[in-house]
Amino acid sequence: MQPDNDNTNTQAIIYCRVSDKKQVEDGHGLHSQETRCREYARNRGYEIVDTYHEGGVSGKLLDRPAMQKMLKFIRTQRGKESYVVIIDDISRLARDIETHVQLRSAVSEVGAKLESPSVHFGEDSDSRLVEHMLASVAAHQREKNAETTRNRMRARVMNGYWVAQAPVGYKYEAQKGRGKVLVQDEKTAPIVKEALLGFAYGRFETQSELQRYLQAQAAYPKDKKGRVHQQRVNDLLNRELYAGLVSSPKWGIYGVQGQHEPLITLEEFAKIQKRMKSQSNAPARKDLNKDFPLRNFVRCSCCGSNLTAGWTKGRSKYYGYYQCQKKGCAEYGRSIKKADIEGQFEELLKRMTPPQDLFDLAKAMFKEHYDKRSHQRHQEIFAIKAQKTEIERKIASLLERIVETGNSTLVKTYEGKLEELEFEKAVLDEKIAGFGKKLPSFDESSRTALEFLQNPHELWARGELIDRRNVLRLCFTTKLTYDKNEGYRTAAKALPFRVFEGSENPDSCMVPRGGIEPPTRGFSILCSTDCKNLLNNIVQFVINPVRGNCHMITAKMCIA
Repeated sequence: MQPDNDNTNTQAIIYCRVSDKKQVEDGHGLHSQETRCREYARNRGYEIVDTYHEGGVSGKLLDRPAMQKMLKFIRTQRGKESYVVIIDDISRLARDIETHVQLRSAVSEVGAKLESPSVHFGEDSDSRLVEHMLASVAAHQREKNAETTRNRMRARVMNGYWVAQAPVGYKYEAQKGRGKVLVQDEKTAPIVKEALLGFAYGRFETQSELQRYLQAQAAYPKDKKGRVHQQRVNDLLNRELYAGLVSSPKWGIYGVQGQHEPLITLEEFAKIQKRMKSQSNAPARKDLNKDFPLRNFVRCSCCGSNLTAGWTKGRSKYYGYYQCQKKGCAEYGRSIKKADIEGQFEELLKRMTPPQDLFDLAKAMFKEHYDKRSHQRHQEIFAIKAQKTEIERKIASLLERIVETGNSTLVKTYEGKLEELEFEKAVLDEKIAGFGKKLPSFDESSRTALEFLQNPHELWARGELIDRRNVLRLCFTTKLTYDKNEGYRTAAKALPFRVFEGSENPDSCMVPRGGIEPPTRGFSILCSTDCKNLLNNIVQFVINPVRGNCHMITAKMCIA
């Protein structure tokens, strides 16, 4: 601290800095610094003309907004007054020796003096030595604090705790004895879960469809323009944290079992990765909207081109029309009323509802298959454990190769394969653990698929574009052809609906109803090898429903 003297004409400027943004919000760090500097100025007889606060700025940085603003002010007043810059401690100026010297020189160049209640800034060699030593100590403290923080964060990640910003779907919650832990955010977690499961099981066929779904969710965070960027969708699908794993590549930590509750299983995460590798990131189609759900799915009966659609303004309101835009086509430009083409489509869906007795028969088959699979679970666990043993053998072999080889390229290749095997092992561990859990009842596990098969029109009637696009994919194997005069041509229906329809068609693959057994519809279906195979495929459709809150299952299961 400088000795007392008469400085009644000296103008003082207080400079305060904190590196933690939380200190800025609380106000304690900056406020305590300013109080101490004001006390020093009062004891010295200085007149305080201004105070500059630097919040959330590291002591290593040279370019600081408040510092530059203060230097500019002193420079404009140079020659008019004598200024003193007061700082609480040498560490408030800088926590890096090089930065300290440059800022110290910058203050001197504008004609001001640097003072502090904690240290004397002299111009003699001894004072300079002490000053530089204190600045070095401050730099060491900064580096040591950063090192300690990194080590603690790394150790916490190794124990399965996430230490970065909470991803969408989670938030931090302080828990006794565990610190801050990720917990599911009640607002966004259901959205993220439905998005991930929907993509894993095919409700969202492309990332663009998933992007539109997230865009429509009011609670899902968006950018400044109110959009969900394509890259954020890709990041969402690649984040293994949602499957319960914690990784930190910069610290060499991969696939640690997390201490948080996952939104999806590792198996479902693997399905997502497989689907992402099999498709490219197609841009979102701008010609799809809820006003015209059949656009580009219905074809012109004359030329086979996809029908487009739009609104036409009348005298008092707008009217919707579908039309063919293929030049040279006989139907080119001829409008089809939106109400006609969509109304006839709804009638088509309603006719696809299976007879109740046939549906009851199919449901009974589903229940039988479900019970059979339930009894086979104890056999499946032995096969899974055998797979796990084989993977552990491969892991041990790779570890030996990594230790023995001196080729860095081979080591990198082995490590990549090792990471894949560790993930496969984690998936199997998850399956083995799942065998200890009680299976959901038949009604719980098959409700979604059965409701859709029993009444596909109900899903369409909800009015959501994503649901309607799924109905199109799940009910039909190809696009529909529409004639303005005749209506819809024969539709290529998906497998379950072909079976239901075939039971009513005498020309289908049903065996003759005659014979020793009573000529019932159920018997004729079950006696037909082809239809038994078809119904068994529908069984797979029913017993593999999307878990969670998703409405639909993969289209491939339905139209295989």
